[in-house]
Amino acid sequence: MESLQVQVQVQEENILIEKVCQIYEKLSKLETLKPSKDVDNLFTQLVHACIPHSSINIANLPANIQEIRSKLIRLCGEAEGLLEAHFSTILGSFKNPLHHLNIFPYYSNYLKLGRLEYDILNQHYSTTSETPKRVAFVGSGPLPFTSIVLASYHLKDTTFHNYDIDSTANSMASRLVSADHDLSKRMVFHTADIMDVTDELKDYDVIFLAALVGMNMDEKNKVIQHLAKYMAPGAILMLRSAHGARAFLYPVVDPNVLHGFNVLSIFHPDDDVINSVVISRKFVEPVNIDNNYLHLDIGSLMASSCKYCDIQPFNHPLGHMKMIDESM
Repeated sequence: MESLQVQVQVQEENILIEKVCQIYEKLSKLETLKPSKDVDNLFTQLVHACIPHSSINIANLPANIQEIRSKLIRLCGEAEGLLEAHFSTILGSFKNPLHHLNIFPYYSNYLKLGRLEYDILNQHYSTTSETPKRVAFVGSGPLPFTSIVLASYHLKDTTFHNYDIDSTANSMASRLVSADHDLSKRMVFHTADIMDVTDELKDYDVIFLAALVGMNMDEKNKVIQHLAKYMAPGAILMLRSAHGARAFLYPVVDPNVLHGFNVLSIFHPDDDVINSVVISRKFVEPVNIDNNYLHLDIGSLMASSCKYCDIQPFNHPLGHMKMIDESM
């Protein structure tokens, strides 16, 4: 019976890989990834192929498939940027763009992700103040939905500093909130490469790192270590990752590379929210971290002796989530 299950699993993974490779070939031949019927159809197929639960381990894929995956993630990143710029331009034409955010086809996903990240943050954020006062979002882009959603619905007294390397993206994003009396005061935009931002990083209680900042493991690790060097002790770092077949769409954050941080928990959504969420806290005191060991402290949610647990952390009204202790 076990042998049969393994055979079925391997067959399912092979079908998935073949489907993903076929879609990649079609995407790579397109003249542009700007929103169009062909682009939308192909990415819809790709998402539908990768969303269902899969036991596939991306790290075990052969080199040629790894190369296709890396190229596919870059295509996804390019297409996502073009899609956001397209809708940011449309939204910017309205008198009050924030009243029309639902024209973006994936706005409901951002509402779910914002609620998910807020609930996760709320479980682990501990300070003398009730909520974070200053939050940074690295890689905010032309359509900074996460900052807008959190500022509008969850962190209503918090100032959000949005960092993007693209000045045009920041101009488009700024225009979206300029007509709103409240958010125009609490949303600040900085055009900078985050690797050039140093002492200012100490000013933030929480820093969010966008999924597509650092398109491969080496690039992302460099950003993480830069943040570890300059963030304030005890500050929270929220990262977006991917799990299972969803790792064909976004880079994976390995919790074992978060040197200087205590990984608090990892959440793998199993609904239409694609990104996993990793929450970590910068160590208050400098410590020596063995590259092969990283302590996970997830408080009362999971016993410290639990390995590869799969539990419901809390009853979430917007979708079922899984929390997996992966690095103990």
